[in-house]
Amino acid sequence: MTKPKVFEKPTGVKDYLPHAVAKLRKIEHSVLACMRSWGYEQIITPTIEYYDTVGMASSTSDQKLFKLLNRRGTTIVLRSDMTAPIARVVGSLLKDEPFPIRLSYHGNVFRAFEEEGGRDSEFYQTGVELVGDASPEADAEVIALAVASLKAAGVPAFKIAMGHVGFLNGLFEETLPGLESEQEALKACLLQRDHVGYRDAIGRLSLDEAWKRELEDILRLRGGQEVCAQAMELSKNEGARAAIRHLCEVWDVLEAYGIQEDVLIDLTMIGDFSYYTGLTFEGYASHLGFPVCSGGRYDNLLAQFGRPARATGFALKTTRILEVVEDAAEESKRTLVAYERPRRQAALTKANRLREQGETVVTALVSSAELQELQASDLERHMGRGRLLYRGKAYDNLVSLEAEKEE
Repeated sequence: MTKPKVFEKPTGVKDYLPHAVAKLRKIEHSVLACMRSWGYEQIITPTIEYYDTVGMASSTSDQKLFKLLNRRGTTIVLRSDMTAPIARVVGSLLKDEPFPIRLSYHGNVFRAFEEEGGRDSEFYQTGVELVGDASPEADAEVIALAVASLKAAGVPAFKIAMGHVGFLNGLFEETLPGLESEQEALKACLLQRDHVGYRDAIGRLSLDEAWKRELEDILRLRGGQEVCAQAMELSKNEGARAAIRHLCEVWDVLEAYGIQEDVLIDLTMIGDFSYYTGLTFEGYASHLGFPVCSGGRYDNLLAQFGRPARATGFALKTTRILEVVEDAAEESKRTLVAYERPRRQAALTKANRLREQGETVVTALVSSAELQELQASDLERHMGRGRLLYRGKAYDNLVSLEAEKEE
């Protein structure tokens, strides 16, 4: 095995240079401020967790976890999501906090993907969890907050697609009773958005043509509130119909929020069946082929941490949002305080005073000749003949302190 070169890094991780970091922090701060205005308080959890607790409870498959051994030989993992760690906190440190509990977060998570997949193994998420509320109002609240958060992040155009795992579970129970492997194969196709594969899988089933048409018809269940009525006609299964009634109630609340134009119902959108228990949703930005937001209801997770409660939430995929958000129109203004050695005290005092006033200030000890060049460049800048440059960086203002001349 060859030794990596000193400038190489592991596959799936990246360096963020100052421009990207500034953009990432702006998104983070804007989104967290939006979440705070909705009553969600920020929480920070550890980067590492025990495998036997948070690792096993997470929505991430075991082969995608980064595992390590501590000095006692206990397996720990790099957190693969933020929901399971927050469930741990709700069941322990916040066990006496009355429901509902509203929490927000921002942090990096880690998932091990195949190297040839080209996917990030470390990425950032910003999201919320609403714990202890099973109502359609709660589901609608997190969707409405997801819409507000995407707007706060600066995503120019997007759509939220929402579905319900109960509908497909009920439909498959009705059309494929007892055929677990066939049901899982169809779910896998829908999870991967492989509609061609889904149709092919239906064609291979030994079913009456009427049942096959019913299974294929769900691919057309995408749109506004009218989809609910179409789905009610498609299935007689009570579980499927209860899921549709829940979606209809959520839609009514979303209309009250005035955001129905940002949302559509997509009954092929299912999320992770092993994790979500009810409504699920994803947000898609224009010109981007993968979601920038995902969430849904997970009513079974909290029981694993000793405090059973129904919960819902979502996560913005902050790293992906970097690709669709435009750069800021203008960067913060920068002032250069340049001084000769005898004026060091006065220069550093001046710089601190400007920083206290909110300015970005860089200080530089320069020679007398350099100071004269800077002053000449600053004069040309004032006359509209260029920019003030010093060692490859541009500045909007110059404060120059030269040594006092002897009489």
